[in-house]
Amino acid sequence: MNGAEVLDIARDAIWTMLAMAAPVMIVGLAVGVMIALLQALTQVQEMTLVFVPKIIAIFIALLIFLPLMGAVMSTFMTTVADRIIAG
Repeated sequence: MNGAEVLDIARDAIWTMLAMAAPVMIVGLAVGVMIALLQALTQVQEMTLVFVPKIIAIFIALLIFLPLMGAVMSTFMTTVADRIIAG
C-alpha cells in the first residue's frame, strides 16, 4: 500500500464521518436555532429550555437516520475490505 492509497482511505473515512454525523448535527442546529429564536421573541432566558428539546430531537433523529448511517458505514467497510483483499 502506497501513500496515495492511504490518503484515499483517509479521505473516504472523513467523508464517511461527515455523512454519518451531518443529519444529526443539522437537526440539532435547526432545533437550537428555533429555540434561540423562541427565547429571543419571548425574552425567556431559561438555560434548561435549550437542552431538553435538543436532546429529544437528536434522539429521534438518531432513530430515523440509523439505517442510513449503517448503510454508509457498511459501504465504507466493504470498500476498505475490498482494498485489503486486492492487496
